[in-house]
Amino acid sequence: MGNSQPSAASASSSRFVGASRAFSKQELDDLRALVASLAAKSQTHGHAISRPEYFGVRGALGERLFQLVASESGGDDGVTFEDLIVCKAIYERGTRDDVDEFIYQLCDVTEDGVLTRSDLESVLASIHETIFAESKESGDSENRTFEALLNSAVFSKDAEGVSEKSMSASDIRSWCILMPSLRKFLGSLLMPADSGRPGFQVPLLHFPESISTDLLLLNKEYAWHIGGGFSQQEEQEWKLLYHSSLHGQSFNTFLGNVTNGDAQTVLIIKDTEGNVFGGYASQPWQRHSDFYGDMKTFLFKLCPQASIFRPTGANKNLQWCAVNFSSDNIPNGIGFGGQPHHFGLFLSANFDQGHSFTCTTFTSPQLSNTSRFRPEVIECWGIQMRGAQDEKLGLVKGTVLERFKEDRNMLKMVGLANASD
Repeated sequence: MGNSQPSAASASSSRFVGASRAFSKQELDDLRALVASLAAKSQTHGHAISRPEYFGVRGALGERLFQLVASESGGDDGVTFEDLIVCKAIYERGTRDDVDEFIYQLCDVTEDGVLTRSDLESVLASIHETIFAESKESGDSENRTFEALLNSAVFSKDAEGVSEKSMSASDIRSWCILMPSLRKFLGSLLMPADSGRPGFQVPLLHFPESISTDLLLLNKEYAWHIGGGFSQQEEQEWKLLYHSSLHGQSFNTFLGNVTNGDAQTVLIIKDTEGNVFGGYASQPWQRHSDFYGDMKTFLFKLCPQASIFRPTGANKNLQWCAVNFSSDNIPNGIGFGGQPHHFGLFLSANFDQGHSFTCTTFTSPQLSNTSRFRPEVIECWGIQMRGAQDEKLGLVKGTVLERFKEDRNMLKMVGLANASD
């Protein structure tokens, strides 16, 4: 008897003791009180949480999460306090490999140890049901968007007894890198549902009532995808500043609209072959003879594949805005990454052509089918963080000095400021 193996109960108890060291006494007390409160509403005599709704995640993903957390104690009664502590220690405070393994198991909603496209379809369906539940947009728009998100996934693993390829741990890690909103969402599911969890924020889109949503390249799902690339977690409001169908395909109109708008902008382009891509500019579009910007800037694709490409630090060639330069070495237009005449993404000042090349600035591929493309639709949104808007409204507006500054800023954009002195 002295050589008998530890019981499952004692092993579970040992894991709980080890996991509890990752939390302060106050955190443990708060979590114990939370579990006790929710368990009191369950059919477990106050012993465990019996409903998956605690996690605030709907559909197959919510059921899978509940099953994974409850499995620590066998899962018969539901999620106990001990279950929650052990899983939170791994999922929220474990090593990167620990977290990645948990996310891999989480996405395996069929629980067969094989991660296929159908699993990912269930995951994305649960995400949509959870954070876009009140969306009134058409089902076709939703389907196209999530098809693009799925298209960025790679399935490189051969699984025994399965005809289709499946995802390896490396594949899903790469998918999460290309889709930071997905990674933020999957990485925050054990946080309380009312805590402003990362990955749950959907930007509010503001645009004129006169423009049909069918003309817009951006929808809520794409905005959620792009917003995942931002470092801020605040709620965001996006305002349509320029649309080529509404304002005409004019570089000067574009500059006039965006310089009177917000500093942070999202530029989206649809080319004549149906590809949709763009870039996030963290700095204002202002006249420069060289690259500028910061490491918050990134490129993205939306269709037919949805991906985000962040700066690598290989160089500082992040943002480009050249207006009315006569030198061939300074191409007039706006762009991101790469080198002059060989940008990661570039729109000429005529707004009638552009180009995209593979780019070490963002480790981004060619965004269009060919290196040269013709834009069919150009769209630009101004980004405003909630709270910053209120501060802005508190400032005195409309003075002669401020109007002079705005006019002068526009003159600078077109290179005429010195001539007006």
